[in-house]
Amino acid sequence: MAYAKIKSELRVVRERWSDPLLTALTVLLTLMLFVFAPLQAIGFKSFQLLDFASALGIIAGIYLLSGSPIVVVPLLAALAMASTAAISRLNTPSVIDVYLFGGALFIMGVTMAIVVARTVFAAGRVTHHRIIGAILVYLSIALTFSALFTMVGLIVPNAFSGMSFKDDAALASNVIYFSFVTLTSTGYGDVFPVHPVARSLCNLETIIGQLYPATLLARLVSLEIEGRR
Repeated sequence: MAYAKIKSELRVVRERWSDPLLTALTVLLTLMLFVFAPLQAIGFKSFQLLDFASALGIIAGIYLLSGSPIVVVPLLAALAMASTAAISRLNTPSVIDVYLFGGALFIMGVTMAIVVARTVFAAGRVTHHRIIGAILVYLSIALTFSALFTMVGLIVPNAFSGMSFKDDAALASNVIYFSFVTLTSTGYGDVFPVHPVARSLCNLETIIGQLYPATLLARLVSLEIEGRR
C-alpha cells in the first residue's frame, strides 16, 4: 500500500512537472559543462562540490522524469561511482577517480538522453520546455562522448594529440571542449584524434551531430501538426 501510494504521488508530480523539469535539467547540465568545469580548470577547486551537486540534481531529475524502477539501477550505479570518485579525490587523487567519474558521466549521459528523448518526442503539443529538452538531448550526447573519450584516452596512451589524460582539474574542461568541437564539426586545431578507436568515435559523434538537428526539426514539426488537429 505504501509503495503504491508513493508511486501514485510520483506519477502526479511527473505529469505536472515533467515539462518544467526538462528546463531545470538543461540549466543544471549547462552550468556543469560551461561554468563549473572551466572554473575548476583555472584553479577554483570549490566548484568541484558544485559540479558534484549538479550531478546529484541531474540524477534525481532523471528519475522523476522517467518514473521507472528500471532507471533506478543505472542511476544508483552512477551515483555510487561519482560519490566514490569525489571522496577519493579529496584524500588521495588517482587515475582510478577519473575512471569512476568518467563511467558515472557515461551512465548519466546515456540514461538522460534516452529518458529525455522519450519525453520530448512523445505525442502532444510542442512547448518551449520541450524545445529546451531537445537541446538537453544534444548536450547529453556531448556528455556521453566526453566520457567515452576519457576512457579511450586513459586506456590507450597518446590516443589524442594535444590532450593528456590524468587526474587533473583541467581534464573535464578539455574533454568537454573536444567533444563539442567534434559534435558541432567546427574543426580540429589544438586537439585531434590519433588512435583508430578515437577517430572512429569522433566520426560517430560528428555524424550524430549532423543528423540530429534535421531529425529534431522534422519530428517537432510533425508533433506540432498532430497537436493542432
